[in-house]
Amino acid sequence: MQQHEPSRRNGQIIRLLSFNIQAGTSTARYHHYVTHSWRQVLPHTQRVENLDAIAELVAPFDMVALQEVDSGSLRSGFINQSRYLATHAGMPFWCHQSNRKVGTVAYAGNGFLSRFEPDAVEEHRLPGVIPGRGTLLARFGSGFNGLDIAVVHLALGKRARAQQLRFLSRELDSSRNLIVMGDFNTQVDSPHLLEFQETLALHAPTRGMATYPSWQPQRAIDHILLSNTLIAGVAETFDVTFSDHCPVAVEIELPEEVQLHEATRPIISVEPGRPV
Repeated sequence: MQQHEPSRRNGQIIRLLSFNIQAGTSTARYHHYVTHSWRQVLPHTQRVENLDAIAELVAPFDMVALQEVDSGSLRSGFINQSRYLATHAGMPFWCHQSNRKVGTVAYAGNGFLSRFEPDAVEEHRLPGVIPGRGTLLARFGSGFNGLDIAVVHLALGKRARAQQLRFLSRELDSSRNLIVMGDFNTQVDSPHLLEFQETLALHAPTRGMATYPSWQPQRAIDHILLSNTLIAGVAETFDVTFSDHCPVAVEIELPEEVQLHEATRPIISVEPGRPV
């Protein structure tokens, strides 16, 4: 856990969490990727138990970014896991982006849960030789006083990851308050990610927090990046084994000009790219 003592501006304080949930599958050793590989294609009771535990974990937060969340395939028992987690965590807004479909066996993607209702949700397909990566973008408010939340899951390969970061540097709007969170598959001080932060004027309050592998965290590859206009408070990871990653979280204070409106509509699915 890292403590920050920023000067307060009397803006709204919200809690953010990002979590690669591996479709609700626990992994406790590297060899489980092989010996437990059947869990990636078939439903099992532990997946539901893990989802219930994850829902309890995320319930106190205001906005949650999910990666490797299944949108309703065979392995999840045809359950949209973003919706399941939103319902069980009491989150009134959720949306989902399916990025990689393997027949009817697995639908992997990004999810976003929120206590506040965005004005628009967009999806962006990320470039790469191997398709199946994307960014889910929730936009709150308009103009310079708005807030954008980008949920990302970047490629494993360095070249593809660099291409994706350059793409995001062009697509994301640094003139607005911006939060980029997710599984970057690289350290925050890697050259391409440093360039990305510099281009968009972002800082990393979760710097150096190891999140992978969950059974013995050694690599800090899950991040929450913030515009320099956003003040960070407590940043932390959680030592849980519901996935092969640990979640990362941070408390932030928004500028007074940023006004978020609590979601009042029932749990819904949003079709990415269309206004809500």
